Amino acid sequence: QVQVVESGGGLVQAGGSLRLSCTASGLIFDDYAMGWFRQAPGKEREGVSCISWSGDNTDYADYVKGRFTISRDNAKNTVYLQMNSLNPEDTAMYYCAAEKTPFDSCSSSWSIYDINYWGQGTQVTVSS
Repeated sequence: QVQVVESGGGLVQAGGSLRLSCTASGLIFDDYAMGWFRQAPGKEREGVSCISWSGDNTDYADYVKGRFTISRDNAKNTVYLQMNSLNPEDTAMYYCAAEKTPFDSCSSSWSIYDINYWGQGTQVTVSS
């Protein structure tokens, strides 16, 4: 049984930082590109960032480039999202995503239909 569990969300002031973590179990972690989506109230779920199975390749949506950093530790089956310089527009539910792929690449514009497993989400709220 596959489980994907996020943690690290919370309330932060504009300009602050948060670090999200996502741990997956029940799957061969190295077989999966991992990443993060977010969904604000009334909006569609959108890709934020992704990292290839080796960790050598990453991609970011334009609106988080230079502020967010994704990384993974395959020994711990965990992916991280370091979020700096947060602003109120970053307020959303953040979802961890896993896509099984033979390619050591990923795109932050990946479709929700490409995702094999989702976490339950962790709320990030940025106050102004």
